[in-house]
Amino acid sequence: SCLADERVDQRTCLICGDRATGLHYGIISCEGCKGFFKRSICNKRVYRCSRDKNCVMSRKQRNRCQYCRLLKCLQMGMNRKAIREDGMPGGRNKSIGPVQISEEEIERIMSGQEFEGEANMSWSNNGDSDHSSPGNGVSESNQPSPVSTPSSSRSVELNGFAALRDQYLGTPVSTHYQYLPHLFSYSAHSALVPPQARSLDPQSHSLITQLVCAEDLEPLGTPMLIEDGYKVTQAELFALLCRLADELLFRQIAWIKKLPFFCELSIKDYTCLLSSTWQELILLSSLTVYSKQIFGDLADVTSKYSPSDDELHRFSEEGMEVMERLIYLFRKFNQLKVSNEEYACMKAINFLNQDIRGLTNASQLEQLNKRYWYVCQDFTEYKYPHQPNRFPDLMMCLPEIRYIAGKMVNVPLEQLPLLFKAVLHSCKTSVSKE
Repeated sequence: SCLADERVDQRTCLICGDRATGLHYGIISCEGCKGFFKRSICNKRVYRCSRDKNCVMSRKQRNRCQYCRLLKCLQMGMNRKAIREDGMPGGRNKSIGPVQISEEEIERIMSGQEFEGEANMSWSNNGDSDHSSPGNGVSESNQPSPVSTPSSSRSVELNGFAALRDQYLGTPVSTHYQYLPHLFSYSAHSALVPPQARSLDPQSHSLITQLVCAEDLEPLGTPMLIEDGYKVTQAELFALLCRLADELLFRQIAWIKKLPFFCELSIKDYTCLLSSTWQELILLSSLTVYSKQIFGDLADVTSKYSPSDDELHRFSEEGMEVMERLIYLFRKFNQLKVSNEEYACMKAINFLNQDIRGLTNASQLEQLNKRYWYVCQDFTEYKYPHQPNRFPDLMMCLPEIRYIAGKMVNVPLEQLPLLFKAVLHSCKTSVSKE
C-alpha cells in the first residue's frame, strides 16, 4: 500500500543511515548492508581496520572500511542464524529477530575464530543473491522474532511496516527485540521523506495509558536539603545514597505489581526479572522522571562533600569509565527530553528481558517485549513526526544503561560518594552552560 511504502521510506538503516527497505536478519537495514552482512558471514570473511576500529558508517563512507561495517552489523544485532534459516526449506517464513552478542563473541567472529569453530557445521550459502520482495519492502526473513512457533512459522503476507506493527499490537505473536551493549556511537546521516501527520493507534494509546498509570511520578521523599556551610562526610553521603537507592527500589517493586501483565507472570519469573534489572530501572528513572531532584538537590549535597587525597588516588578505572558513560548518558537524555510515556515504555521494555537466565516462560516475555517495542515506536512517530531518529535514539539508550549498571557492580562501595560527586558536578555544570 502507499501508506506502507511511505512508512518504509521514512526508516533509516541502523548500520549506515541509508534508506531502509525492511527488517533484514533481525534489524532495520538497507539492501546494501543486508547483502554485505550475508556475504561476510556466508563467505567467512575476516577484515582488517587500518585506523582505530571506529570508522564512521554512513551511506557514502560505508564501503571505506569493511571491518567497521561488519562490526557495526554485529553490534546492532544482525542475526547470523537468520542467514542460515534463509537458506533452509520454509526459512523465509521463520521469524528471527536481533540478538544480544557479547564483546568476546564479536571478537571471535571478527578474528575468524568463530568460523573455525563452526567448520563442521553445514551452512547453506546461496551466494550473494538476496531474494527480498521488491513489492512491499519486507524481506524474506524479516519477521522479528528469535524463535519459531506454530503461530509464527506459518506464511504471513505483510504489506510493509504498518501491517507488521499492527500484527504485534493486535495479536499475541512470540516476538522480541533484544538491546545490545555496543550502540554508543550510532548516528544516521540520510535525507528523509517529510513525515506525514497521523493519529495514534488506539491499542497503543490504551497500552501506554496503562503503563503511565502504573508509575509513581511524585517527587522522591528522601530528605536531600542541607544547610549552607555544612560539610558532608563520606559516610553521610554514602548513607544518603543508600536511602535513595532503597526508596527507588521500593518504587520499582510497587511499579511491577501495578503492571497490566503482572498477574500473568509467575512468581519465579517476576523475582528473576526484578533481581536482574533493578539497578537498570533505578538508573533509568534517575535520568528521567526524577532527574530534577537527582541532578538538583542531590548534586547540591554532593557539592558539600570534599574527598580526601587518598580517595582521589584510589579512584578505580571502573569508576572512571562509569563516570564518563553516565555523563554522556545524562547529556543524551537531557537532549531528548524523554516524555513520561516514552519513559514508561522504555522501562517496560528493559524489564521484559527474555535473555535472563532462570526464566520459566521466556516466550511470554518475548511477546510482551515486542508489543511494547512497537507501542513505543508508534507513540514517538505520532508525537514527534519531525524527529525520525527519535525512536532508535531512545532504544539505544537502553543497552548503555544495562552496560553502566553492570559496570557499577564492580565499583568499590567506598568510591560511590566520589563517583556521584564527579558525575553530578559535571552534569550540573554542562546544563548551566546551555
